[in-house]
Amino acid sequence: MSDRALRGSRLGASSYETDEGIEPAPRQLVRYDCTEGHSFTMPFSVEAEIPFLWECRTCGATAQRFEAERPPTKPVKPVRTHWDMLLERRSLPELEELLEERLELLRANGGPGVARSRKSA
Repeated sequence: MSDRALRGSRLGASSYETDEGIEPAPRQLVRYDCTEGHSFTMPFSVEAEIPFLWECRTCGATAQRFEAERPPTKPVKPVRTHWDMLLERRSLPELEELLEERLELLRANGGPGVARSRKSA
């Protein structure tokens, strides 16, 4: 009986909804010009923030929006290295003093590559 209930219907293959009474969202066409000389338009929602750069549909190069001003670039923070963070915590004389202490300790123990003898019980 269950075979007859779905007869004539391709389950999930097609939709029974129609586009009747549905209005698509308002769109605007934005033109982009590629560095290789290609020109194309992209549809965007009227409410969307439109990007200045877009990938060219033809060659994949970077395309710029037609007749638009380049947005101001954000300042880039310089990369903080381990050395920079270390200098925030200690001064150079302090670091030199610590280095000397560690070198003396290594020399007293025979260096980093020398095996230490075990105490026998």
